[in-house]
Amino acid sequence: MTLRGRLTTAFLVVVLGPVLFGSIFVATTVATVSQDRADERLDHAATTVRTGIGAVCRQLQTAADAVAVVPPGDRAAVANQLVARGLASDIRIAGETPPAPPGTRMSDTDGWQDCANPADGPAAAITATATSGPLTVVAAQLIDDAFLDRLAASSGAQITLDGPETPENRRLGVESGQPLPLTLTVPRSKPTFLYAVLLAVVLSAGLVAVLVARWLAHSTTRPLGELAVAADLVAGGDLDTRVPIPRPDELGRLASTFNRMTRELQAYVQALTASRDQLRGHLAILGETLSSTHDVDRILHVILRTALAATGARAGLVLLLDPTGRHLVARCAVGLTGDWDVPEADLAKLRLPVGSGVLGAVAAGNEARRGQGEVGSAEPPCRTYVAVPICAPATVDDPLVPDNGPATLGVLALYDRVGGDEFDEGDLHTLRTFAGQAGVAVHNVRVHEEAQRLSLTDPLTGLWNYRYLRESLRREVERANRFGRMLAVLVLDLDHFKEVNDTYGHAAGDAVLGEFARRIRVGLREVDVAFRQGGEEFVVLLPETDAYGGAIVAERLGAAVRARPVPIEPRRPGQPDRIPVTVSIGVAVFPEHGADAQQVLHAADDALYAAKRAGRDTYRLAEMSSGVPEVNFGPTGNAAGGPQPPRQTRGR
Repeated sequence: MTLRGRLTTAFLVVVLGPVLFGSIFVATTVATVSQDRADERLDHAATTVRTGIGAVCRQLQTAADAVAVVPPGDRAAVANQLVARGLASDIRIAGETPPAPPGTRMSDTDGWQDCANPADGPAAAITATATSGPLTVVAAQLIDDAFLDRLAASSGAQITLDGPETPENRRLGVESGQPLPLTLTVPRSKPTFLYAVLLAVVLSAGLVAVLVARWLAHSTTRPLGELAVAADLVAGGDLDTRVPIPRPDELGRLASTFNRMTRELQAYVQALTASRDQLRGHLAILGETLSSTHDVDRILHVILRTALAATGARAGLVLLLDPTGRHLVARCAVGLTGDWDVPEADLAKLRLPVGSGVLGAVAAGNEARRGQGEVGSAEPPCRTYVAVPICAPATVDDPLVPDNGPATLGVLALYDRVGGDEFDEGDLHTLRTFAGQAGVAVHNVRVHEEAQRLSLTDPLTGLWNYRYLRESLRREVERANRFGRMLAVLVLDLDHFKEVNDTYGHAAGDAVLGEFARRIRVGLREVDVAFRQGGEEFVVLLPETDAYGGAIVAERLGAAVRARPVPIEPRRPGQPDRIPVTVSIGVAVFPEHGADAQQVLHAADDALYAAKRAGRDTYRLAEMSSGVPEVNFGPTGNAAGGPQPPRQTRGR
C-alpha cells in the first residue's frame, strides 16, 4: 500500500470510527429512550386505570350505601335516580320486605365481579355491595366498549378485556379494588425519521471524510513524492535539482533542508573535483619528476609542494638523516618563518638532533605526530603541525634496508593549516602517502647512486674502474682544453705481480692490490682521481698539473710503494709474511703529449713501457707530440737536457 493509501486509511479510521460509534450509540440510545418512554407510559396508564377503576368501585359502593340507607319505599326511586345520573349501570336489591319492584331485583348476575372480592372468570360488570340486615344492595357498572373507551381516553393506552400479554403491552391482574383482567397497550414511537437523518449524517460525514482524507493525503504526499523524485535525480548525479517549497510547515522545512543539502553537496563535489584535478596535476608533475630525474632535492621539493596543496598547509619542511644517523638535515622548505626562514643554499646548515623535539622524536620513534602549539624551541614556530617519518620501502634482500623493518630516512612536516583548523586524520593519512613517495624517491636515488657507484668502482680496491676512467678522462680533457689548463695522466703497473700470485697465492695478490690502492689514495689531492684499469695496472688523473708536477707525484708514489713491504697472511709455514712491491709509472700531459683523451692515455701507456724497459721501479715521461720539443726525465725526476717545462705549485 502506498503512503497516500495509508494516510487516507488512517484518516478515515480516525474520523469515521468515532462517527460510526457515535451513530450506533445514538441509535441505541434512541431505542432505549423509546423503550423507557413506552414503559413509563404503560406505568402511567396502569396507574391511571387502577385509579379509575378504584374510583368506579368507590362510586358504586357509595351508590349501594345510598340505596341501602333510604326508607324501603324510596329505595327503588333512589336506585333509579342513581342509575339515571350514571353513577351505576344497574342497582340490584335483594332481601327487601315487601319485595322491591321487579326492575330493581337481582336477575342475571353472571360475570359480575365484586370490587372487594373479585374471582377468576369472565367480567361482564363490576359491583359494590352494601348490606343492612337481611337487605343486600348491589350497584353494578357494566363493562362495555364505552366504559373501556373512557378508561383508554383517561389513561392514554389501548385497553382490552382479558387480552394476551406481549412485550409491548401490560396485563393488570385481578385483585381487591381491581376486579377486571385488563390488558394495556401503549403504541410505541418508531423514530424512523431520526434513523434516516442519522444515516444521512453518517453517509455525509463519510463522504466528506473521504474527500478530506484524499485531499490531505495528496497535499501531504505530493511534496514527499517530489522530494523522492528529486532524491533519485540527485542520486543519479543531477545536483542542480531543487524541490519547490509549498508552505512554511514541516514539509516546507524538509524541502528547504534538502535544497540546502543539495547546494552544499554540489559545492563539496565541485571542491572535490577541483581538488582531484589539482591533485592529479601535482601527481602528474610528481610522476614526471620521479621518472625523469634522480635529483633528490628537486624530487623532495615537488613532493612538498604537492603535500602543501593537498592539505592546505601554509608551510612545510623536509629533513633527511645525515650519514651518521644522528642529525636531521633540512633539504627542502616552503613558507617557514623565524630562524628557519633562510635561503635555500643555507638549508643544509639547519640541523636537529635525532630524539630531540617533535621532529627528532618522529625520526627516532618512526611514528607520526600532530598537534597544536610550538613544536620545539629549535624547530620552526607554528600554531598547528603534523609530521610523519620518511621510511625506505621494505623490500626483500635489500642491503639498504635493515632486517627489523623499514629504515627511517627523514621527516616530512607541515605547519599551520589555512583557515586555522587543526590537522585531522585525513591530513595525516594524506601526508603518510606523500612521505611514502618521498621514501621511495630517496631510496631509489640512493639505490641508483649505489648501483652507479658499484658499476663504476672496483670492488677489490674501491677505486674507480676502467668504465669511469674513460668518462672522467674525457671530461677532464674537455675542461682543461676549455680553460687552457694542463692535465697530467699517470699509468702505474706493479712489477712482477704475476710472481706474487704464483708464489703467495691470489689472496696475497688481492691484499697487495688493496694496499697499493690505499697508498695511492693517501698520496693524492682531493681533486685527483685514481682508477684501476685492470689487473695490476692503475691510472691517476692530476687536473691542472704539468709534466714537472706529474713527475713529482710519480716519484712520490713509487717511493711510498717501495718503502714498506705489504703484510700478508703466509699460505705455507716458512713463507715470509711481508712482500716487497715496486711500481713502474708512465707520465703524459695534455696537451703536450696528445690532442685528446685517447692520445694522452696512449702516450702515458707508452711511457709506462719505457719505464719497464728501463729496469722497472721507476717512471718515465712520455715523448713530445709533433711540433713540441721532447723533454726526458731521469729516475730522480730532473730534466736530462734542454729547457724544463713550467712548474706549478701543487701544495703537497
